[in-house]
Amino acid sequence: MPASRYTVSDVMTRTAVAIGREASYKEIVELMHEWKVSALPVLEGEGRVVGVVSEADLLPKEEFRSVEPALPEQLEEASKAGAVLAEELMSSPAITVHPGAPVAEAARIMARKGVKRLPVVNQVGMLEGVVSRGDLLKVFLRPDGELAEEIHQEVLAGLAPGTGLDFTVEEGVVTLRGPLRDRALVPLLARAVRAVEGVVDVRMELDGPAGTAAA
Repeated sequence: MPASRYTVSDVMTRTAVAIGREASYKEIVELMHEWKVSALPVLEGEGRVVGVVSEADLLPKEEFRSVEPALPEQLEEASKAGAVLAEELMSSPAITVHPGAPVAEAARIMARKGVKRLPVVNQVGMLEGVVSRGDLLKVFLRPDGELAEEIHQEVLAGLAPGTGLDFTVEEGVVTLRGPLRDRALVPLLARAVRAVEGVVDVRMELDGPAGTAAA
């Protein structure tokens, strides 16, 4: 299976707006509105990421404006209702990703942690950029011809050389066609093609050794 060619550094936004520990609540809201972002990294020193303030961190001020927390699990959230500085509001330690991480890894972190944006940091925790859900979708902008070239060179040449398999790529959907005697290759081919960054779906229209459908 081909290794992912796309890393976080290929899709991230390098010009990232960030704040310091002493940024005020209103300043944070104004920056989010101005830059149309849902979270801001909090930096200290030369630019080391120490936390993140997200919209979720800001909402308790409105949620608990006139009511008290009713459940024990709401106490920590409600404590942020009285916060006025970034260091009081931020979630720490920050959930981050390295620029060399595969795009798929960033997607898994976002899904697992339920966040929309990740600060991108180097080995010593210094901010290099931000990657958002929208950034991760950029791989699906790859042209069909570029996908076809990678599939030909990286997948078929390695897994099914000389089999006579043909394929087409249309709007990111790959359709494999032709004879395939070794049925054990079917799931391997499907996974390898699907692993190519930018592939939307894989369809198998393969014939077995006696002309029967292999998938």
